[in-house]
Amino acid sequence: MKKLKLLVLTDHSNHSAENSLYTLVQFMRLHPNCEQVDVATRGNELNGFFFNKFIPKNIFVTKVDRHFAFSSNGDAFKTNLRRSFLKDYDAVWLRMPPPLSSDFLAFLTQAFPNQLIINNPTGIYETGSKAFLLNFKDSCPPMSICTTIESIRDFKKQFSIVLKPYRDYGGKGIIRIDGDTVWDGGVKMTFKAFTNQYKEKSIPYLGVKFLKNVEQGDKRIVVVDGKIMGASLRLPAKGSWICNVAQGGTSNMAKVSEEEETIIQKINPILSKMGIVMYGVDTLVDDNGKRVLSEINTTSIGGLPQIARMEGKPLVKLATDLIWDYIIKKIKILNAITD
Repeated sequence: MKKLKLLVLTDHSNHSAENSLYTLVQFMRLHPNCEQVDVATRGNELNGFFFNKFIPKNIFVTKVDRHFAFSSNGDAFKTNLRRSFLKDYDAVWLRMPPPLSSDFLAFLTQAFPNQLIINNPTGIYETGSKAFLLNFKDSCPPMSICTTIESIRDFKKQFSIVLKPYRDYGGKGIIRIDGDTVWDGGVKMTFKAFTNQYKEKSIPYLGVKFLKNVEQGDKRIVVVDGKIMGASLRLPAKGSWICNVAQGGTSNMAKVSEEEETIIQKINPILSKMGIVMYGVDTLVDDNGKRVLSEINTTSIGGLPQIARMEGKPLVKLATDLIWDYIIKKIKILNAITD
């Protein structure tokens, strides 16, 4: 099989030195089946026609070489910048931060009609809603769709609850309700005040039972093509119940339990059919001390280089080898269909 060209789509505007992109693409370019890896960023205004106006013509890219690395001023994306044709690539790897609009994801399918896109844009959009978790209710805490103040009121009668906006991420927009007390981030209010606020916004939520063991941490498990790479345990900041690192939590080394392996065995066949190759699974400890599914993340999964360092294992190489194996397998199938 010929060597393949890979295009990576990203947005470096808010990258930090911990962003996984730089380590991942270094290993991707060294694979024996790789001819070249190029990266295009939404952070380059020259690419506004592609990322913002959805015009499927050329795109400005930077070739990944051994010098490609993070810098606070984004120098990696300015060096050897060139215009490239979309049709020149065999596969596209989407490494952009959420949320991604349905219009943009549909545009990608149009822009790359003959190329493999990972993760699949349709799969990303379908799994990007918190409501997708309802497909795995037996692995999750009690949950309910809450699209009206009446449905929220009925659900909170059973126990303390957390409301999660369908498509927010990173711990943003989460509401906690305990009886007649509501916490919106760091703001405490009455349920009546929240009711008045909700009538103005009318946000659809996934309601989930609040788990009293949240202080035991939110575990992120990284999976590539059905294989567990590793995990990290994110603990909430002192006085907080939100574990997300972006909201002040800390990341620690963790092992994957048998019950978590069972959860992944349940969800992976469905995600695989949807073209989801790399994803993150988040679990919490329920009131019975059992790990349960709290989130599925399919957009630009990070953390793997950090997990690899904590475990002292070559997990990034293993993951990128699995991704290339997947790309090669799928391209062979596509070529067989078109021949």
